[in-house]
This record gives sequence, C-alpha cells and structure tokens, in this order.
Amino acid sequence: MSRTADTTADSRTALRICPLCEATCGLTLTIEGARVTGVRGDRNDVFSKGFICPKGASFGAADADPDRLRTPLVRKDGELREATWEEAFDAVAAGLRPVVEAHGPHAVGVVLGNPNVHTMAGALYPPVLLAGLGTRSLFTASTVDQMPKHVSSGLLYGDAGAIPVPDLDRTDHLLLLGANPLESNGSLCTAPDFPGKLKALKARGGTLTVVDPRRTRTAELADRHVAIRPGTDALLLAAMAYVLFEEKLVDLGELAPHVLGVEELAHAMEEFTPEAVADACDVDAGTIRALARELADARAAAVYGRIGSCTVPHGTLANWLIDVLNILTGNLDRPGGALFPLSATDRTPRPAGPGRGFQLGRWHSRVSRHPEAKGELPLSALTEEIDTATDEGTPVRAVIAVAANPVLSAPDGDRLDQALGSLDFMVGVDPYLNETSRHAHVILPPPPPAQAPHFDFAFNALAVRNQARYSPAAVPLEDGRMPETEILARLVLAATGMHGADPSAVDAMVIDQTLGKAVKEAHSPVHGRDPRELAAALTGDTGPERRLDMMLRLGPYGDGFGARPDGLSLAELLAHPHGIDLGPLRPRLPGPLKTVSGKVELLPRPIADDLPRLRQALRERPDGLVLVGRRHLRSNNSWMHNVPALTGGTNRCTLHLHPDDAERLGIADGDAVRIKGAGGEITAPAQVTDGIRRGVVSLPHGWGHDRPGTRMSHAALDPGVNVNQLLDGSQLDPLSGNAVLNGVPVDVARTAATL
Repeated sequence: MSRTADTTADSRTALRICPLCEATCGLTLTIEGARVTGVRGDRNDVFSKGFICPKGASFGAADADPDRLRTPLVRKDGELREATWEEAFDAVAAGLRPVVEAHGPHAVGVVLGNPNVHTMAGALYPPVLLAGLGTRSLFTASTVDQMPKHVSSGLLYGDAGAIPVPDLDRTDHLLLLGANPLESNGSLCTAPDFPGKLKALKARGGTLTVVDPRRTRTAELADRHVAIRPGTDALLLAAMAYVLFEEKLVDLGELAPHVLGVEELAHAMEEFTPEAVADACDVDAGTIRALARELADARAAAVYGRIGSCTVPHGTLANWLIDVLNILTGNLDRPGGALFPLSATDRTPRPAGPGRGFQLGRWHSRVSRHPEAKGELPLSALTEEIDTATDEGTPVRAVIAVAANPVLSAPDGDRLDQALGSLDFMVGVDPYLNETSRHAHVILPPPPPAQAPHFDFAFNALAVRNQARYSPAAVPLEDGRMPETEILARLVLAATGMHGADPSAVDAMVIDQTLGKAVKEAHSPVHGRDPRELAAALTGDTGPERRLDMMLRLGPYGDGFGARPDGLSLAELLAHPHGIDLGPLRPRLPGPLKTVSGKVELLPRPIADDLPRLRQALRERPDGLVLVGRRHLRSNNSWMHNVPALTGGTNRCTLHLHPDDAERLGIADGDAVRIKGAGGEITAPAQVTDGIRRGVVSLPHGWGHDRPGTRMSHAALDPGVNVNQLLDGSQLDPLSGNAVLNGVPVDVARTAATL
C-alpha cells in the first residue's frame, strides 16, 4: 500500500503528482484493487491547490492503456517477440558491447525524449549511462524545443541551467512571446493553473501582452495581442532594446553591480530601430515603441518566451534578448520580475564568485560539423550520423532510445525511419511499440505511472514558487513488471560491460561518489565528515529513494545530515504528503552566476558574432505562406493520442489558414490540402479560421501514427500527419543547433485526395 494512501471499505485514495505536463499538479487518485478509477485535484497540495486539467483528469485512462507493453520484446528472426527480463538484458549486452569494442563509444547514439524529465528514473540514470559509455553522440528533444534558452542562459550567466522564470503571482506586466500557456499549461515555467494566474494578474490591474501570429486562447485573454510575422521575435525584441537606450529608459537598479557590457550592447542595437524592423516583423514602429515604454514604466514586469521564440532561425538571439529586456528594465532577479528558482535538490549554493563559464562547440558532429551545445548534438543530425559515411570517425551503429520518438519529433522522419532500420543494434525504453521503437532489437517497457514513485527534479528548478513534493507509488508493482529505475540501472550495467552485476551497485556508486565530493567542499554542510557514515544514515526503501534523500539533505533547504535539524529530508517529505512550501522566489544574484567574470555578461562573444545574421534579416521578407506549430490542452507532443478521452473534438490534426488565404487558394473548410516543404509533402484537412494571421498556416506537432508495425490502436484510427516531414533538417539555429520548426516556407494547394 502507498505511504500516502487512505482506505475505505470499497476503495482507497492515494496522492500522485501528475507527470503528463510541466505544471506538476497534485492529484488524488481513487483506486480499486490495482486500478485507478477516479482522479481529482488535490486541494491540499501546497503548489497546485486542487487545479487539474483534462490530461490530469485522464490519468487513469493513460495509466491503464491496454496498448502499453507489459513484458520486454526481443527481436528474433526479424520479429519482436515477448521475452523475459533476463533474456532482454542478455540481448542488450550482446548487442551493444560488440559495437563499443569494435567502433568505440561514439558509435553508440543515445537519444533521450521529453518524457525523461517527467520521471524520477529519467532524471537519475541517463547521466550515469552517458558517463559510463563515454559517448559524445547524445541527441535529445531539447534541440527540437528549448535549447536556445539553455544556450542564452549559459552565455549570460555561465550556467545553462540557470533559467529565470516570471514571478507570475507578483508581476504587474507580463509580455509573452511564442507562448500559449492556456493550452500548454506553461513550459520552462512550472506553474499549476497558469490560466488562473494570468486572470489574477488582470484582476489586480496588471497588463498582459501576447506576441503570437495566432489568436490563441492566451492571446484572447490579453490586453494587447501583437500578430507578429513568424520567426521575427528577435528583431522585435532588439528594437525594443533600442528604444530603451534611445529614450533613456534603461534602469538596471540593484542589478547594476552585477552586469557587464551595457555600453557595448547599446552600440550593438543601433541598427535595430523600430522603423528598420517594422516591415520585417509586420509590426508598426509605434507599437514597438509602446511595448518598450510599457515594459519600462511598469512597477514590476517580466518578459517570457517559449517554443515559438526557440524553434526559429534566431532562437538563441531571441531568448538572449528576452533576458536582456528583463535586465535593462531592472526586472531580473527582483520580485514581480524574472527570478531564479532554488530547487530542494539543487546543490548547496557555493559562495558567489567567478566560475568556469559556459562553452559551445567543445566537439562537433561528424558529418555536418554542428557544434555541441550543453553536451548535445542536434537531433536533426541524428539521421546523417547514422546513414552517412565520412573520412572522419565511424557512423552511429547502435542507438539507445529512452522515452524518445524522433521519427515523429525530428525533421524528415521518413529518412530517419530508414536510417534506424539500418542499425546494427537498437534498444528502446518505451511503454509503447511506436513509430521509433518498432525498429528496436530490444524494447524494455517501464510500468504505468501509478506504479512508480515521483519527484520533479527538473521542473522544481523552473517552478514559480519554491516547494518540494514526493509521491510514492500509488499502487503496487504488477507481477512481471520491473521498476523503471531498475530497468535503467540494468541498462547502465549492460551497456558499460558490467552486465549481471546487482543493479543496486549503480545507486551505491553514485552515492559514494557524491558524498565523497561533498565532504571535500568547504561550503558543503558535510565538509570534513566521513562519507561512509553519511551513506549509512540515508533513509529510503530503494536506491533511488536513498539518492533522493541524499540530494535533499545536501541541498539548500536540507538538514545537512543533522547540521540543520529543521531541514529537508526524505522522511520530512513523507511526513508531508501534500508537499512542503518553501516560499516565494527570492532574489539570488550574484549566487547563480558562474561566468568567468562572476557577473552577467550582457554581450557575450558568440552572441555578438551572430548579430550580423540578425541584421541581414532586416532585409528579408519571405513571399508566400509560412508554417507554425500548434499546441492543444489535451496533447503533449505525441504522448496522448492513444487515450480516447484526449482525442477528437478540437484536438485534431488540421491545417489552420486565414479566410483570405483560403479564398485566394480556392480552399474551403474541410477540403483536403497538400502542404509541401523542403523535406516532403503531406495532406491534411483544411480548417479555415480568422484566429491566424494572413500568410501563416498552422499544423500541430506529434501526429503521423500511420506507420506499420506499431501497436497504438486508438491513435491509428485517426493518425493525422507528421508536420516534421515538411522539414529536411537543414535549417538550424547555429548557436544552439535547435531545429527551425516555425516560420518555414510551405506551399499549400487544394487536392482531390480522400481523407
């Protein structure tokens, strides 16, 4: 029975943090036997306070999906067949080790999908796997999503993980770019009930401005909606920075001692006048000046951008300029502005001072020589790293894919589909036989979320309020299942030549290494103590729980293994099943800074070197239609399309286009239309709507469930089309390697195809 469960004669309840999006809402599950039969919001949750969205309400249906794999699959005689766990890991070791021994570690590609950051296992074990393998062939969902934010933060603050978030509960003015939190529930900004927080902002007299080519649900709530031309966010933001300098509105306030490069930045912005950028952005100069003045005049303001500002040709520059505007108006690191969260499992803050800084391009991809960013190569480069021979190095011959479906999430899925079929070996950790895992030689299926514990390592570091919550497994592990933590621990052993060792050895090794370092750090609460004594003091029923206990006790709110008796530990979290509130975000500078100078470096060299490309964009105005993506409240990329309650209605794979464009092209609502891009063409139903600006069309991401050999029966009934097939993978933001998914030119025409 769960340690957070209550029982009645007929059923019981258990608490669970929702893992289905970044909002991390607390749920109360009703459980009969081992089945989740009801879900409601946990009103006592310290963070979400009872909020729930349709995804959370469908937790039970997602948990009990009959298409979830229940046993490992191993390829024999060309077919995937059910196998025991022992057979599966024997096959993993036999498939991976010969590749490493014959071709070296870089011949093994590791592909990590978005769901990794939604599980404890995904946070704890991939770093150990990568360190043990020693491969540089790492590809993740970050480079089709948020890598520009990591790179801009790394360059500004010296730490790619130092991402400031808007202080939603205290701001007076919020400027959103390329974000639709009423549909996404927020991203890189963990905030249960984001819609409620925006409504509260307006109710207290604040201002919401939304910059988006679509009139989204978020834009409909805004005081001002700016329908920008897709892909030109960086130009708009640069012009706003120009206005702040020109009109002497720059006021760093208490930030001033911590910032370098203000004068150099002013000079770099000289060409980006509102008049110069107006035509390219399709936003008039008066509006641009008003946006800058309103931002500067607000008592407390925050600028926040999301995927629409990342998946564009100037994604890193756009995300850099978002923080630049927060800095120039004195709104970085102050209440009501944008602040740095402090997670309970962050390392104990070190004394402020210079750090090592952040570097790009420490190595490059083998074929197109793309520079690494944050240790990763672009997901767009995965295909050519497999299927293209060069004189330098060996192609990727084996792939470990953990919770990843790049056939749908990366550009040119058809080519990647063929490349994956050519591998010597592939192992997938996935609950589904999907468009990517169908190529695996071994599939290792994790249990449903109700059978797994949960702690949000990643999202607590992005939360709009500091808090800590832990959910033990809500129901016992089903017979024949293996915990995801053990699956990944055994995968580490099989991939690194230690197959057959006790999987608990992985956790023990990490604990020994972490405590061994901690006792040597002068600022650590356990400096000078015996690491063996500390390890013996850890609590928890499993290795992962012991690791969580260690991280909490060493963290900024921790008990320091007795040094701070009132501090956090696993036992303290278990005693507070609805979570522990650690208070609102607080100013932290200069603490988070790890730049070589020890200050915010406002105009880092890689940014300055990329600005000429942005200046060139002043003279560019694409002809024809351009494509943008679309989110829906009941979807999370490709995850949710096999849950009947979360599909249908408005959650459909249709092409949105403006009535004027539809009339010009002779397209009526519901017509089949052919969409053609550099990577191929697809056919989808037209949906004519004035909710999108002229010259722009929109198709959602994550669809295309029509490939043979999959086992997703409901998704296959209405498969939709893969929007990323329109891309050939050649368009990347050069600093971050992020794929350009928005603002790409397409041709659209009516077709006689049957849908």
